Amino acid sequence: NGAWREFQKTVLGFTSSQLNIILIVAYVLLYLGVLAYKYYFITWSWRSVYILTTLLNGVFSALQVLLIYGITFGLSPFLFALGDDAFAEFIGGIQFLPTTIMMVHLCPAGSEGASYAMFTTVNNSALNLSSAISTTLLGIWDVSKTALSAGNLTGLINLTYLTTFCQIAGILFVGLLPKTKEDLQKLNHKSSTSMWGGAIFLTITFFSIMDALVVGVLNVVVPGWAGES
Repeated sequence: NGAWREFQKTVLGFTSSQLNIILIVAYVLLYLGVLAYKYYFITWSWRSVYILTTLLNGVFSALQVLLIYGITFGLSPFLFALGDDAFAEFIGGIQFLPTTIMMVHLCPAGSEGASYAMFTTVNNSALNLSSAISTTLLGIWDVSKTALSAGNLTGLINLTYLTTFCQIAGILFVGLLPKTKEDLQKLNHKSSTSMWGGAIFLTITFFSIMDALVVGVLNVVVPGWAGES
């Protein structure tokens, strides 16, 4: 949600120190999420892990709506936002190790470097593309600083609902993942190749990188081009 930080600063009045505290706690919980998978969730099916974490991620995203309405169950807005944002990173930490394990086992012998470069390129381009898409979505509803300062939060609520749906939608593709490490090894031993699959992969990767670059340049050269302030 590209307008969330603006809401925290403009409407909730969070200081730079408070925003930095949220960031620090989030990084700590990200590490704890990695440890949680290593010592607890590692025996779970990968599909079960991703289904659980995707649903929890959607719940924490939806909790932002409660904060917008001022429903914090007796907690201060800062503590409520701290738990919301930080625990989202904890979930990301749980998802990190399964992704890494899958990447390692899919690397063919003798091509580990090229395979790792390919996987990280896709991952990084996806992160940049998601940020670019988030910026583009700001133009759908009025989530400008002026609107937020005036108390017009309808656009932010709609945007939060949309981003929550997008996060949960990933659960539709969990069935494409192998269930366990043994299933992944069987998949890795298959020698079949697909020219169309490679073409689609390269096309999506290239246009993802280009879109992220274009949006990044526009943000610098033409600030507010997507309707945000």
